[in-house]
Amino acid sequence: MDTNRIIHGDAVTELQKLPSSVAQSIIADPPYFNVLEDEAWDTQWKTAADYIAWCDAWVAESMRVLRDDGLAFIFGQLGKREHTFLHLMSRLSQQHQFHDLIIWDRAVGYDERRDSFTPQYEMILVLRKGESVKFNKGSVRIPYDAATIETYLKDKRYKDKDARRAHLEKGKYATNILRVPSLKGISKEKCGHPSQKPIALIEKFVACSTDVGDLVLDPFLGSGTTAAAAQRLGRQWLGIESDSSYIEIAETRLAADATLFSKS
Repeated sequence: MDTNRIIHGDAVTELQKLPSSVAQSIIADPPYFNVLEDEAWDTQWKTAADYIAWCDAWVAESMRVLRDDGLAFIFGQLGKREHTFLHLMSRLSQQHQFHDLIIWDRAVGYDERRDSFTPQYEMILVLRKGESVKFNKGSVRIPYDAATIETYLKDKRYKDKDARRAHLEKGKYATNILRVPSLKGISKEKCGHPSQKPIALIEKFVACSTDVGDLVLDPFLGSGTTAAAAQRLGRQWLGIESDSSYIEIAETRLAADATLFSKS
């Protein structure tokens, strides 16, 4: 199977053409259903039931393509009073094996509201296929600053200070609340997609769920963030995208990214 390429087409249709059990990780950022109300691809379903039925189909095909020890990361978000993703998570967790729920703390809020708290997070439902999964916990450590390391080294319970310093300098293990700033219009990383995710976030998912050479699949590639993250980390990748304008953006981005990192 050819990898490191973008497939132009419908996610469900193209997923059905792929072999079973080939992807080590699936990272999917699908339409959220009436959250981005100005985007036709997010408002194409008449009812929440229609949207959930569509999700049933593409998730089922994605899980078929996933390896037995793989993980599927599925992004979702609540709208102003929209709660469809809550129902979808419940449904998918009944149909497939629940593994985790990650909260992406965007660091800044959006869509100010007069009668409730300003939302600042999105959710990532994580599903697994088998009883055991590949998970590289050490790849998603969060560095301590120098002052914190020096403070922790004063703990008298640890006699081997060199070993303790080496441990601290690796950083602490990440929790399932990941604080990564969202992309703003002035961000150099921003490249034309209204729901583009920061590559620093996607890299965490690629790093923790795959090894070098493994295949990462994104059924909704958009501007190519998953492919760029996989490319940087030495993974194989495969993306599906229905919008030709986004494919053009992704291809340009990936070519520039490959050139940049080949020189570094």
